[in-house]
Amino acid sequence: MEKVIDLIKTTHLFGNAKRIGVGVSGGMDSMALLHFLHNNSEVLGIEVVAINVNHGTRENDEVEAKFVANYCKEAGIEHIGRRVDVGVIAQKEGGTLEDACRRARFAIFAELKEKGKIDMVALAHHQRDQAETILLHILRGSGLTGASGMSLLRDYVARPLLNTPKQDIIDYVKANNIPYLEDETNTDTTISRNLLRQEIMPKLRSVWPNLDNSLCDFGKICREDDQCIRKMVDFDAILEFNGVIKIPLTYFVYDKPIIYRMLFDSIKKLGVTQDFERKHYQMMINLAVSCENGSKLDLPQKVTAHKEYEYLTLTREKPAFNVDIEWPFKVGKIQFGDYGKLVVRRVRNPKFDEQYLVFDIDKIPNGAVWRVRREGDIIEKFGGGTKKLKSYLIDKKIPARLRNYLPVLAIGNDVLAVAGVDISEQLRVTEETKNYGIIKYDLENWA
Repeated sequence: MEKVIDLIKTTHLFGNAKRIGVGVSGGMDSMALLHFLHNNSEVLGIEVVAINVNHGTRENDEVEAKFVANYCKEAGIEHIGRRVDVGVIAQKEGGTLEDACRRARFAIFAELKEKGKIDMVALAHHQRDQAETILLHILRGSGLTGASGMSLLRDYVARPLLNTPKQDIIDYVKANNIPYLEDETNTDTTISRNLLRQEIMPKLRSVWPNLDNSLCDFGKICREDDQCIRKMVDFDAILEFNGVIKIPLTYFVYDKPIIYRMLFDSIKKLGVTQDFERKHYQMMINLAVSCENGSKLDLPQKVTAHKEYEYLTLTREKPAFNVDIEWPFKVGKIQFGDYGKLVVRRVRNPKFDEQYLVFDIDKIPNGAVWRVRREGDIIEKFGGGTKKLKSYLIDKKIPARLRNYLPVLAIGNDVLAVAGVDISEQLRVTEETKNYGIIKYDLENWA
């Protein structure tokens, strides 16, 4: 374990961070890391904070949370305990329970860092974890990125034990008489990682004793090659706004190694880290290259890919909007469901700007309401000529996934304005206009 100190120092793993939050479950590995960093805190110039997340998914979660809290109290280690309802997260966001637990933990880590409670997070993944991860990714059809395994440092998350053999951790725990708890779910081989850990890896090691080293060395080679390719990728071309990712279709003429990395990073930006295989990336490429505009593709983890004019757009499923809700026209603010904020104001001397629509407020008829579009809606285009609203929005290149989330000002099926898009001829400002209004719509989701 002394090599861990050398690793931290030579790689400047913690940088200028002083308060290191250690993710502690109560298991052998995390307890060993907590003990090691706490005992060497002066040498490393750090303060150690134990972070325990109770996922509420197992009977022993409460026992483990109390165990970690009591240990920290006796050892004089600052402790932060949090409880989350992972079942609700998994139901809302999709994915496996394991993936939901991971998202919950990292959300808490990010919150603690943002609030200044910690500077970095240290996790107890070790060499055997790394070997298992690399092999598991290969078996799932991963490319170089997945076969690279976990990073020693990514953003504010460090893994000081990543090069440390499991036996070194076992020896350290025994030598220092460190208490720990066994996770009863580790024996559940219906979980793919447990199957690999409990049955497959031991058999492979019996034939190839140096298996862990070999897989980790292979991962390093993959990481070097992957980093070389990533230098060729223009990641700045990927647009991200309000949880929506857009990749210009022009980039799908590049070689597949470039495209795969753009897609991989885009999916990761949506918070998805599992269940995506090479076949899913190929399906997205086919959508971008071969399908018609407006086509879409349903993918794992409630991700949907849309071909929209100049972009391949990636979103995660959100609740459908209630089409029966109406708001009478008024000056002021309206929260348009979970999707955006609509603002209508009176102004004396409007400045014509792309951020808002200017209209003659005296031309608003009694009974006009804000709502979503409906079958049979028509609009008198600015400048004249009537058109079905659906065709009108297509002409305006409004993506199909957005058309039902734009506030429409209407009386009956007569559309007077579409917030964020345009006003009708009926509200046009003329030389006779005395009272002006502006409409501004900030789409908070599904941009």
